[in-house]
Amino acid sequence: MAAPIKFGVGQSVLRKEDDALIRGKGRYTDDLAPSAALHALVLRSPHAHAKFTIDVAAARLLPGVALILTAEDTAELGGLPCLFNLETDPFTAPVYPILAKDEVRHVGDAIAFVVADTLDHARDALEAIQVAWTTLPAVTGVVNAIKSDAPQVWAEHKGNVLFDVSIGDKAAVEAAFAKAHAVAEIRIVNPRVVASFMETRAAVCEYDVKRDHLTLTAGSQGSHRLRDILCQNVLKIPTEKMRVICPDVGGGFGTKLFPYREYALLAVAARRLRKSVRWAADRSEHFMGDAQGRDNVTTAKMALAPDGKFLAMDVDLMGDMGAYLSTFAPYIPHGGAGMLPGLYDVQAFHCRVRTIFTHTVPVDAYRGAGRPEAAYVIERLVDACARKLDLSVDAVRRKNFIAPRALPYKTATGKVYDSGDFNAHLKRAMEIAEWKEFPKRAKAAKKNELIRGIGLASYVEVCGVMGEETANVRLDPNGDVTILIGTQSSGQGHQTAYAQIVAEQFGLAPERVHIHQGDTQEIATGLGTGGSASIPSGGVSVQRATHELGDKLKQIAAEALEAGLGDLEIADGRVRVAGTDRTISFADLAKRPGVDPAKLNGSATFASADGTYPNGTHVAEVEIDPATGIIKVVNYVIVDDFGVTLNPLLLAGQVHGGAVQGIGQALMEQVVYSNSDAQLVTGSFMDYALPRAADAPSFTFETHNVPCKTNPMGVKGAGEAGAIGSCPAVVNAIVEALWREYKIDHIDMPATPERVWIAIREQHRRHSL
Repeated sequence: MAAPIKFGVGQSVLRKEDDALIRGKGRYTDDLAPSAALHALVLRSPHAHAKFTIDVAAARLLPGVALILTAEDTAELGGLPCLFNLETDPFTAPVYPILAKDEVRHVGDAIAFVVADTLDHARDALEAIQVAWTTLPAVTGVVNAIKSDAPQVWAEHKGNVLFDVSIGDKAAVEAAFAKAHAVAEIRIVNPRVVASFMETRAAVCEYDVKRDHLTLTAGSQGSHRLRDILCQNVLKIPTEKMRVICPDVGGGFGTKLFPYREYALLAVAARRLRKSVRWAADRSEHFMGDAQGRDNVTTAKMALAPDGKFLAMDVDLMGDMGAYLSTFAPYIPHGGAGMLPGLYDVQAFHCRVRTIFTHTVPVDAYRGAGRPEAAYVIERLVDACARKLDLSVDAVRRKNFIAPRALPYKTATGKVYDSGDFNAHLKRAMEIAEWKEFPKRAKAAKKNELIRGIGLASYVEVCGVMGEETANVRLDPNGDVTILIGTQSSGQGHQTAYAQIVAEQFGLAPERVHIHQGDTQEIATGLGTGGSASIPSGGVSVQRATHELGDKLKQIAAEALEAGLGDLEIADGRVRVAGTDRTISFADLAKRPGVDPAKLNGSATFASADGTYPNGTHVAEVEIDPATGIIKVVNYVIVDDFGVTLNPLLLAGQVHGGAVQGIGQALMEQVVYSNSDAQLVTGSFMDYALPRAADAPSFTFETHNVPCKTNPMGVKGAGEAGAIGSCPAVVNAIVEALWREYKIDHIDMPATPERVWIAIREQHRRHSL
């Protein structure tokens, strides 16, 4: 068996992009300062629901003010579109205006756009705008929003419901529940969260008067999608009239994939003023103006046989949309519902899905986009099943796991799992975590007046189905290779990952492979990055384009070396006649006289029709101080199945990062709105907690890979998996401790010290009555 390529697939190659970033040489959007660029700010509503009139006349006369836009000034613009609808029960989305007119529907709703020569002058103008407000009743939370007397967000959507649909076979589920030995039931809240990427959104728009052409530079997750939506839906201009550039992007987590109001407003301002205009959000604007994540309330029931076999599953899911429909918003709960059966053989399934408007910031995809919500439901429910029948949590999972021999397996929701060995990663994770020895550790903790808990979650997700991704791989004059692709890195390590795929075939060191992303002028098409699709789709395109280029280079080399194609091989950036020292370098091939330039380029397009289904088991161990409610994660084990590992270091980074995000949601993160007037209480990091290094455990991470049968490279997407398995594992560990010690069988995320302390005190109070 041949030795692996030093820099190829499967090797722990260090991230090639990091050197520039740690030296401060990264180029993010706000680093770009075109000469004489004007500065823009957004005037946002301080009220969640109100009628208003606006007067900008005095503000327009202030020094340095170049332009102020209101809804009247942007009446020709289309609204931000929702790109999802139901085939069986289509809905009409309310208009998501670029600037609100007459009525605002959430704190932070945009009502004016100010452009001035300096930020100070823009701030002065913002403060000088006269707004007369008439506040109206507001509603937050889906439970409140569906009440008969709740304030209405949109008059045309009675009861604040966008759609109310069923998935699955309700009759079969009812029949199964009627004959069930027992029923386990839970009601859980998946709290709303803020994406909290390191680099807040920013954009610069430049206008070329001669060509009537716009160039928008923005920290997005996809330049082509952003351009197409802005041009086709909002600005209503040909896409050839706009170039979108994405430089370095400091985190995205799904939330930077969407178009936002500011991008369209910058385009309008740049065009009208014939000058460059720049805008950057401060952190408060991020909380008020960027799409938020999660926010579901779910009731789930499982019908059980005496031996613990799952007979049927029934779910009622309510997803909060916020005040407007963001790009993919309704798909998140509806699509996520398809993953509710998890890794289990559930023959009868039904889910009622309701999407509901509230007077809050719109909600959309956030790392995992519906799959973490689904995994949280099923894994909390499985633990409830174990308690109901007095079975161990691993035994009930083993009883109901889909067996490897049953794969490919079509779930009751129509998903087809192609590969995996679910019991194997469960077993391995428990071995590493020393599960059998846990009672000893719990006993030792008790001596220190701490309550120790252990929990697990075995998850599955679907990903890698964004659509077609095209890669072009070209040979440069110096013998290096350049990849042009429409994905967009926001910290994942695309520069390294794609270089390894080229190295696998050409033997080139990573520094000789250059990745170009995020420029609609240079790259013809692209879907951007989302849904863990960059490697499952983009990686396959790069692999195939590299193979095509290799075949073309062999054709050129065959003539140069006077050899047959079958006698040639590629290694170390050269084409060699096998078994000889006769070679020709890539540089010489690129410079060979008369070579058709098309022979120096390979191109391939790939789209996964079936998706990939990464899966795995997380085991979390926690210690709870009952005197304070403080929880510490003391041990954490992850065993995942990603099909094939491209780079172990990159993979571990993705899994660790996702897991910490999940731990943050499980223990501390939550967006809070006041019930009375829907004010955003957690509007900054003073009130919204994020996990720090001290809150994260030292992870033990392994893979138990079973190659994906629906992906040519055998890979399964990995970017979101850490955030999917972590929440249920951590909360299951907390509930295990609380149940064993106090018979408390439920706590919602985030399990803050206050919530835990109150739950324990309340249980003591009840037992003392």
